[in-house]
Amino acid sequence: MGSALFTVISIYGFTGSSDPSRVAAGIVAGIGFLGAGVIFRSMKVGVVMGLTTAASVWIAAAIGMASGVGMYLISAITTVVALLVLYIPKAKG
Repeated sequence: MGSALFTVISIYGFTGSSDPSRVAAGIVAGIGFLGAGVIFRSMKVGVVMGLTTAASVWIAAAIGMASGVGMYLISAITTVVALLVLYIPKAKG
């Protein structure tokens, strides 16, 4: 919801020559930084944790941005696809 609100504010909140794409770039950079903080490597060799959480935060921000600019169909389709992907059982082995 935060990404949607920031996107709406960047479009309608400023009069004059504002550039909404700069806010979108800031959201992407900020969410990337946040997602990187969630990913960590265990002391065991080759065990990386938090990738699903980081990807979920990333897609949630993208869905929020799409909703903020009025792309509701794309937001809905992406939400359904993301939920389907997240509910795929983890492969054994």
